Amino acid sequence: MRGPIAPPQVPLAASRAETFADLVQDSVERLERRWPQLADIDFLVLDVPRLDGAAGPGWDEGVPLGGTVTARDGRPARVVIYRRPVEIRSKGRDERAALVHEVVVEQVADLLGLTPETVDPRYGED
Repeated sequence: MRGPIAPPQVPLAASRAETFADLVQDSVERLERRWPQLADIDFLVLDVPRLDGAAGPGWDEGVPLGGTVTARDGRPARVVIYRRPVEIRSKGRDERAALVHEVVVEQVADLLGLTPETVDPRYGED
């Protein structure tokens, strides 16, 4: 018998990329309650960072987990979260969700010029 193991509306049918994107969206929604200006920022999930030198600072310390692009030329600012590096550094869904939130908070803080603790007072408590 061939076909899906579960119907599409069941979480089992969601791919790892879709599940990861949901974690990022949950984190963004949590922060938007405190920072409504985040609605003007695009949040993207990419599998891995680019290797063409456009990745910016952080490569000296290892593969980055996220990055930011400032607003320019009518384009909104962007926060990028790299799925594979985050997945590799976390074990299990709860740990992955905590790490995703931590990375989102750090990138938002960088973009807004604030400390991560200002963006989310619970940063670093997990």
